[in-house]
Amino acid sequence: MDAAKPTIGILFGGCSNEYPVSLHSAAAVMQSIDAKRFDIVAIGIDRSGGWHRYGGDARSIEDDSWLETGRCTPIALPFGQEAHGVIDLSSGTLVHLDAALPILHGRNGEDGSVQGALQLAGIPVVGCGVTGSAVCMDKTISHRIAAAEGVSVPEGALVDIRMSNLEMRHVAERIGYPLFVKPPREGSSMGLSRVESPDCLARALACAFAYDSEAILEREIDGAEIGCAVLESGGTLIVGEPDEIELNGAVFDYIEKYSCEVASIVVPARIAERDALRVKRAAKRLFRALGCTGFARIDFFLASDGRLLFNEANTIPGFTAHSRFPSMLEAAGLSLEEVLTVAIEEALANAETPADTHMLAYA
Repeated sequence: MDAAKPTIGILFGGCSNEYPVSLHSAAAVMQSIDAKRFDIVAIGIDRSGGWHRYGGDARSIEDDSWLETGRCTPIALPFGQEAHGVIDLSSGTLVHLDAALPILHGRNGEDGSVQGALQLAGIPVVGCGVTGSAVCMDKTISHRIAAAEGVSVPEGALVDIRMSNLEMRHVAERIGYPLFVKPPREGSSMGLSRVESPDCLARALACAFAYDSEAILEREIDGAEIGCAVLESGGTLIVGEPDEIELNGAVFDYIEKYSCEVASIVVPARIAERDALRVKRAAKRLFRALGCTGFARIDFFLASDGRLLFNEANTIPGFTAHSRFPSMLEAAGLSLEEVLTVAIEEALANAETPADTHMLAYA
């Protein structure tokens, strides 16, 4: 490797339900990153949580044959602020990393756990750190912060698996149908259901409880789903052109998010310029309030009555060429290669700053 170039670890795989999504995103990142600026160490995490240094190409990541290629060696994180790398267990040598970019969607990757492990090993994280990742992963907490910041959120309530069916039915009746049921700490719409009547509530709750011990019941918003990509550069925030999910009668669940068999994504969103500006301003505001750093995708509902409501924040959005996050920034004039360069250089520039010094800016 060229000693003059920073070495960036690209983490992929993981033991969450979104393992396949991570593979596609990581393959796109490896193919798009500027090899003239950065050296790459690919780090694959298998479904059981084992870490491997992978020396093959991106195609074997995308088709999930990377672990069987014979190009993997086991690695581990050495805890200590002076480590700045991973240990190759086959040779006992330290592989230096100037920073690491986790492309790990969902639990055990997007929730602050990996970010904390990297922090303990003295490896700067590209993207959100421990605080922003943990806060944004929990939809209940992020909604409370957004509301405290003056950004509206959909009417909803949290129920617990220990509650009786009758209690949960009363909560649903108070919110009103149709409503959505979803686990509060899961990504890619895992466990999401749309419920039109009380008869379908128990099934939807069982689906959500398969992923979490709690579930959010949230009233359906009549309007459009709008997203906004935020990228940090030199302490300032760059926003992409907001996008719009055209549902065409579908529920934007896990299948639709990654196949778009019925739904489609429109960039830029077909909304008035004043509404696009409202989305951009709110996205920047929430990026800071939620403790995000590096990059994130902030999602909203633009209700038919004109209200703008916060939906959720994704701290590790999809990174394929056709994913929402890079598409929004491309519409604003930045290629995926440029986005990755900005994000990595931001992490390298902040490497000397104590981790998670960003305060949650809400009262």
